[in-house]
Amino acid sequence: MSRLALTLLLAALALPRAALALGDDGVTTLTLDNGLDVVVIEDHTAPAVTHMVWYRVGAADEPPGQSGIAHFLEHLMFKGTEAMPDGAFSRLIAANGGTENAFTSWDYTAYFQTVAADRLGLMMTHEADRMANLRLSPEDVETERGVILEERAQRTDSDPGALFAEQLRAALFLNHPYGVPIIGWRHEMAELDRAAALDFYRRHYAPNNAILVVAGDVTPETVRALAEETYGQMPVAPDVAPQLRPAEPPHRAERRIVFEDARVARPYVARSYLVPARAPGDQGDAAALLVLAELLGRGGVTDRLGAALQLRDGIALYAGARYNPTARDAATFDIFVMPNEGVTLAEAEAALDRELAALVEAGPDPARLSRIKARLRADRVYDLDRIQSRARQFGVALSTGLSPADIAAWPAAIDAVTAEDVVDAAQRFLDRDAAVTGYLRAPAPQIAEATQ
Repeated sequence: MSRLALTLLLAALALPRAALALGDDGVTTLTLDNGLDVVVIEDHTAPAVTHMVWYRVGAADEPPGQSGIAHFLEHLMFKGTEAMPDGAFSRLIAANGGTENAFTSWDYTAYFQTVAADRLGLMMTHEADRMANLRLSPEDVETERGVILEERAQRTDSDPGALFAEQLRAALFLNHPYGVPIIGWRHEMAELDRAAALDFYRRHYAPNNAILVVAGDVTPETVRALAEETYGQMPVAPDVAPQLRPAEPPHRAERRIVFEDARVARPYVARSYLVPARAPGDQGDAAALLVLAELLGRGGVTDRLGAALQLRDGIALYAGARYNPTARDAATFDIFVMPNEGVTLAEAEAALDRELAALVEAGPDPARLSRIKARLRADRVYDLDRIQSRARQFGVALSTGLSPADIAAWPAAIDAVTAEDVVDAAQRFLDRDAAVTGYLRAPAPQIAEATQ
């Protein structure tokens, strides 16, 4: 009998050390003895599986002066271990027909692979290995620091819109590290070194600070057995504790910025409000804000801002809103208006404010509200059909303090939003004193003065 078969048999016969909790939606949760939380999402549509490891640490948890270290470590995690030297894990995944990636946010860092279901044990073995056995040479660090600096140059420094968004967010958060860019400030990134990366790794990368999410053609019993054999052998980090972050003080005054760059071809106005995120056990405000953002529009002419500012008034080339409800501490509600030729940014902002006031005064159109909620329900159905989307949904939520019960309750919270809830959310949370309004534009032409 193979070692894996023996492990599965013993797991089935023995009293489990961590009981399985099976939900009505085919989602099973358990916790290993070393603190690793495990989520299993069964989907037998295809013989494939997505395997994700989420660490409850992100850019908002970086030591002062080391902005970008969380993202830097994400890159360095691909440098390998003694068992899997630099690049060997990635080559193994590709040789087995799989795909992989990783990403960093303010609240979490995640690594994932999608492979054939019978390759799950292989993924667990090597992901668990780099959870505890990462090796970094000085040359690895030097090379990868150059990579992240070049990434910043290409994605941020060369894009006036990205620089503008960075400045807007920095102005919104007065004290909280959500105002620091995930990739980091360039002058601090340039000083990141091997010692800082290893310290961050040893402090935060451990099973008792991680969530394993497995979605696809698997059973909870199989995942539990494999997890015990691999991740269950990893040591805990004794100093892991909820990260203490500076609290955001009350916002008492509106802030405004003007960002000028000669590369700007299309000026626009943007406004970011500081608003609540989904709260454990009470997601009503977040649901109302999500519906409000969808009502204002994703940028299409059938939603409120597009219909009013683009079609009816001819003010805007583009107008929309967005709200990402899932964050550990606070969220932002963002609105954008790109004016048509001949329309100033001030005129576009005034038109936006008139439309927001009209929404509060009259409430949302019932037919549009019904259509938006139907669209959100359709989005959920589409997500259920993609194993990566379902796995990511659980990873993001659990990494930011929500529970499986909160995840299950979220669709009902959205469906329960009424027109009155939308108006109430707009009145309470779209507060200019808790917002930053920014203009992105090219510098005005300079008129040379006569020298005589």
